[in-house]
Amino acid sequence: MPQAGTAQVVRGLPKFDDPDLLIGAEDFSDAGVYRLRDDLLILLSLDFFPPLVDDPFLFGQIAAANSLSDIYAMGGTPRAALNIVGFPDDKLDLSILSEILAGGAERVQAAGAVIAGGHTVRDTEIKYGLSVTGVATPDELLTNGGARPGDSLVLTKPLGTGFVTTAFKKKRCPVDVLDTAAASMSMLNRGASESARAVAASAATDITGFGLAGHAGEMAQSSDVTLTIETSRLPVLAGAAELAASGNHTRASKTNRSAVESLMRIESSADAMGLEMLFDAQTSGGLLISVDPVRAEELVGLCQDSGAGQASVIGSVADKSDKFLVFTG
Repeated sequence: MPQAGTAQVVRGLPKFDDPDLLIGAEDFSDAGVYRLRDDLLILLSLDFFPPLVDDPFLFGQIAAANSLSDIYAMGGTPRAALNIVGFPDDKLDLSILSEILAGGAERVQAAGAVIAGGHTVRDTEIKYGLSVTGVATPDELLTNGGARPGDSLVLTKPLGTGFVTTAFKKKRCPVDVLDTAAASMSMLNRGASESARAVAASAATDITGFGLAGHAGEMAQSSDVTLTIETSRLPVLAGAAELAASGNHTRASKTNRSAVESLMRIESSADAMGLEMLFDAQTSGGLLISVDPVRAEELVGLCQDSGAGQASVIGSVADKSDKFLVFTG
């Protein structure tokens, strides 16, 4: 659902008056946060979607990594997860479901967490994801509302998964390009999250369906600052630019741009392909991290050492101007 539609639905829900619910559904946040004790917070998130690839094990890995990412974006540690499954068991062999669940379990194990159960319903198409519970101390918690003027912005994974998966569905995607994208999507954001905490990052969010522009807009609004993103510095998946130029856009590209239109200013120096990447819906994308510029390159190095080889500084944070987002060359 587009950002505007989501916000409209959430605004109509009852408000919960509980002082221990620190972050709830009404916030531009990656996960809910509930305080169990003064020194212990639990983080709650849920995500699921239909297959993006043909290999059921790989699909399970990607969906699980995507679900776990919300906890990592908040500086937390995943502890337990529940499987969420829609499956046409009247049409497909259950061995496919077994492979999906095995792929998800592999990523949960890699995160150091456990699967405690789940729920399956018959559906007309396959859907899979996780409800994840994580923990953090108040000092570890990261939100998208702490970006500070003067900070640098670091993006930890390359963009372009929407173009790649769209081209794959249309049988236009080279195998090596899909393999590279799948490796990125299935990679946990664990190392990036740990790196962000190590350098005392001020804010973070993960980049998923609303694209980099959408999630950056949420960070800017939550922090009441302006984010400047240099489009020429954006890391891009190998082959994704060519697929974008060939017209392999998701439907979300247009709605993602529309959702942030009033928040953004595009400078004449902005790179045309970089702009395309800003609005591309991502699956299991990287973290966008706001950090003291003195430690930005240290953060990039730590992320790269943890496996995020294309982690890059992509922009900066300034005092709030006339727009929340500025896109330059």
